[in-house]
Amino acid sequence: MTGLRRTALLAGASVALLAGASGAAQAGAFGLREQSAQAMGLAFAGAAAGSGGLSSMFWNPAVVTMKPGWNSDFNATLVAPSARITPTTGTFPPLIGLGESGDIGQAAVLPATYSNYQINDRLYLGLSGAAPFGLITKPNQVWAGQTYSRSSKIFTLNFNPVIGYKVNDWLSVAAGPVLEYFKLTLRQATGITPLANSAFLKGDDWAWGFTAGVVARLSEGTTVGVGYRSSINHRIEGSAFGIGQVRASLNTPEKVSVGLTQAITRDFRLNFGFEWDNWTRIGSPAIVSVALGRPVTALPLNYKNGFYYSLGAEYDFTPQWTGRVGVAYEQSPIDNSNRSTRLPDGDRYFASVGASYRYSEKIQFDVSYQHLFAAGRNRIALVPGEPLYTAPLAFLATTDASADIVSVGLKYRWDNPPAPAPIPVPLVRKY
Repeated sequence: MTGLRRTALLAGASVALLAGASGAAQAGAFGLREQSAQAMGLAFAGAAAGSGGLSSMFWNPAVVTMKPGWNSDFNATLVAPSARITPTTGTFPPLIGLGESGDIGQAAVLPATYSNYQINDRLYLGLSGAAPFGLITKPNQVWAGQTYSRSSKIFTLNFNPVIGYKVNDWLSVAAGPVLEYFKLTLRQATGITPLANSAFLKGDDWAWGFTAGVVARLSEGTTVGVGYRSSINHRIEGSAFGIGQVRASLNTPEKVSVGLTQAITRDFRLNFGFEWDNWTRIGSPAIVSVALGRPVTALPLNYKNGFYYSLGAEYDFTPQWTGRVGVAYEQSPIDNSNRSTRLPDGDRYFASVGASYRYSEKIQFDVSYQHLFAAGRNRIALVPGEPLYTAPLAFLATTDASADIVSVGLKYRWDNPPAPAPIPVPLVRKY
């Protein structure tokens, strides 16, 4: 079996695990950033410059050229979010005995896998499997906002083969197609009474996009990288309660990631990161009835652009052990003007810590922990007549949220590293 075929089978087997995973959104809106155990220890600072090792391919495919030989990077992340929605006193539903949401957060495990194979000194192939978007929120079945949401689930799978090329000793480029599966299921009550039935909207789609990136080693201790993930247009087909077969066109956001790694000493490095997600692309997707051939409702999203800023530091304590810390701030695409009961997101801070242990030249273990802090309490203000709202009443509430995230990773080199060059023996002359 050839190396390339083995790489494809390994990535395929790992991606199969993704089919059983559901994501809890911990990037802006329903995006997922938890794609690398190593990079999470730095709060993902410098990820586009390779601070996450091979798993940095999620942010920048050109990282595929930074790891010689034949390698795989396996990651699994437990996301345990907590979020509550508390109706404002005087809101109509609480007056008839309905209360707060309870904890709408749902814990989930998010796997991600990356592999590369070096063809020659300049050409590399790579393959990754990840879930870039995901969401599960589930309030109490009976609560004050049940006409707006009872449950929400978004699930994705993403396959990304790439080709990387070393232009010279300091510059690399890469690009590749993305095949993505997108599925959503939304439920809400048909009325304000505790026994009201649930309406639903569900559908799925496969669609194509692409990634591209560049990595430059500007000096012996300075590496900068820029990566791009394109928007993907999903033409979702499914069904809706009381409507029948429906379709909708939904555009995921394109993403630009910038990373910088700067060596301060031989053992100490600083990392910086910036990410821009164009969530304005998503708009308010129209829900079109197939039978009627026209829109009958819409998803009232109207997200804004998202921005993420991060700073991290790592230190090699020994040749085997490396420690990491990081902090970050995210400006969410969701604010008081577009926040809903399905996703009561807002601006947040992140604090991370992590470590790596190099067991051998072929094996490395990674572990990281991150805590998410909401930047204050947010509010929800929904008014009668908005799309998908089945009861003519307003809903006012406050929200608060946090999350604990733990990630583990395994890096493995399948081929044997080249033996170090022998030290030349000095020539001794006898006269």
